Amino acid sequence: MSPRARTRSDFAFPFHADRRGRTAHAGHADHVHDLIEQLLFTSPGERVMRPDFGCGLLDLVFAPNSPELVSTLELSVQASLQRWLGDLIEVAALDMDSEENVVRVHLSYVVRATGALRDDHFEGRAA
Repeated sequence: MSPRARTRSDFAFPFHADRRGRTAHAGHADHVHDLIEQLLFTSPGERVMRPDFGCGLLDLVFAPNSPELVSTLELSVQASLQRWLGDLIEVAALDMDSEENVVRVHLSYVVRATGALRDDHFEGRAA
């Protein structure tokens, strides 16, 4: 691992100022977490320069829940993670559920730069 990978810092998400009034930064592991969150809850077509970016999970919050829908969503999310973040992470396990206006994603993944296994939970609510 290069010294740059160990000390790398990226912009925090959501974009905000830190306590000094400068652009807030996040360490690499936190930045990867932020990227996953953006991918999961961005709807395709929402980004002008990348219209196919995103999973659109929040668009399906009110869809009828069924095992077939959950399986399809898990495959779609796994494919999106591989396509957009495959150079940063390796997915170990993915589990999703939705109820009322909330989608919850439990993701276990390996951060490729460090080899660290992370277990993260993401939650999105429909507006």
